[in-house]
Amino acid sequence: MISVTSSANSYLRDLIKDQDSDNLGLRLRALNPGLPSADIELTFCAANEMEADDYTFEQDDLHIYIDNSSKTWLENANVDYVLNPTGGQLTISAPGLKGRTPTSDAPLEERVQWLLNTEINPQVAMHGGQVSLVEVTPDKLAILKFGGGCQGCGMVSVTLQEGIEKTFREKLPELAGVRDVTEHEKGENPYYA
Repeated sequence: MISVTSSANSYLRDLIKDQDSDNLGLRLRALNPGLPSADIELTFCAANEMEADDYTFEQDDLHIYIDNSSKTWLENANVDYVLNPTGGQLTISAPGLKGRTPTSDAPLEERVQWLLNTEINPQVAMHGGQVSLVEVTPDKLAILKFGGGCQGCGMVSVTLQEGIEKTFREKLPELAGVRDVTEHEKGENPYYA
């Protein structure tokens, strides 16, 4: 399931010893798994806080608990600790944490959502916006809704046509097009009301 280098094992056991608490281990949890913002949380966990369906990794005196919902996302995770001039760096990597690119035979809706998550939303997030998929219609039209800084923005049609639709046409040529169903004049904080 996971691997822990000997340097990481030593470092983590020292961290636990510094807590001066009996039966203390660590918990690994996937946060926002399957999304570009996915991350891994590492916290202290007492043995009595362990859940019945937790996966337990044991190495020497080190106990790491992984909750069942994170298990798939943390498959083949690697925990390492490397010394550097400023002390050291603990790194935890999991190759499937941010999800896997859907195959070409995956449902069109899944492939559209993947592009939104990995290419479109990271770009519009730089301007405080977000785009969500409402549906892919039977005639292969992606229905989108803009939020955040994109709602009411005077450049939304350019973003839709020159950014989103262009990306979809390049990556998913079978998609017929995109349509925005956002009510840009309404909302908590549209740019132009």
